[in-house]
Amino acid sequence: ILTALMDTIAAREVGDIQAMFDSQMSVHKAFNSLFSSSEGNWMVPAMIIVCKTSNKLALAADKHASSSKGSKAHHQANLQKAVPVLQDSYSKTFNDRTEYQPGAPFDAVGSKQAGVLAIVNELFEMYFRLNILRLCKNLIRPVETKKLSDKGSMAEMVTYRYYIGRLSMFEDQHSSAETHLEYALQHCHKNAIKNKTRILKYLIPVKLYRGRLPTTHLLDKYGLDEFKPLVEGIRKGDLRTFQDGLVHYQDRFIRQGTYLLLEKCKTVVYRNLFKRVYRILEKHQIRLEHIARSFKWLGMPIDLDEIECILSNLIFKGYIRGYLSHAKRTLVLSKRDPFPTSAVISK
Repeated sequence: ILTALMDTIAAREVGDIQAMFDSQMSVHKAFNSLFSSSEGNWMVPAMIIVCKTSNKLALAADKHASSSKGSKAHHQANLQKAVPVLQDSYSKTFNDRTEYQPGAPFDAVGSKQAGVLAIVNELFEMYFRLNILRLCKNLIRPVETKKLSDKGSMAEMVTYRYYIGRLSMFEDQHSSAETHLEYALQHCHKNAIKNKTRILKYLIPVKLYRGRLPTTHLLDKYGLDEFKPLVEGIRKGDLRTFQDGLVHYQDRFIRQGTYLLLEKCKTVVYRNLFKRVYRILEKHQIRLEHIARSFKWLGMPIDLDEIECILSNLIFKGYIRGYLSHAKRTLVLSKRDPFPTSAVISK
């Protein structure tokens, strides 16, 4: 370990990031062997630091390799090398048979499972960067079975919930995603503004899809201007503003993995647009030509067949109560709550 550590320090002094990472891998592998033969959990804090360092150096080495070679063909090669080493660290902490007592001091008789949640969080970060989310299940099931997700430090539990929330969002489990991300936001340290911003970048799209709009004050406080046109478009039924905002920030939303979810929010915009037409006309029977004019006024003309398709989808989802008369090209709305709020705002 000391020899590999000295190599890492020497590589750092000459600025050789790749050599630093390679030496760190040697340190980490040797430390895993030493850790497994140790008694108690007094080495757990050191193990966590070693795992964090391996992750950070892998990212730094990949970034350096990508910029120097001018190619992204193998821009995550080092991160891929680090994954099995951290997986080994996870196994050595999780498989300790000593019962874990939360809050107990690190000593010669404690459980190595005290380091599980921190290492799982590091692996989550690596899996998300490598886009191998299927491997997250291999960590979640055993952690949840032993209820270790509720036995870490608050920072570890917040990070764990953040990644579980993101994973739930990608799996279209929006209720679960909102629950986990809400927990992460509420329990995040009040001064950790950057971490709260990261959480909100995923929580807000989930809430928008579930019919809950953030305040302008919240968006201003955390500098989330990219959501302002979307929120305004949903609130006013302004399809043009919503679509322009989605296109303008498209690359950002795609990188975050929230674009498709935000695209689905367009259904709520349609619903609110039709509700505005209904309020203006004050009729329960609305000819589709009137709705077509509203799209034309927004600068987004569409034909009547497409309008029928959109309305059929809204009626099927329960966003609109009524039916379509294809022969008369007319939307016939229910006289009792034709635009139920309960259908939009998920409980």
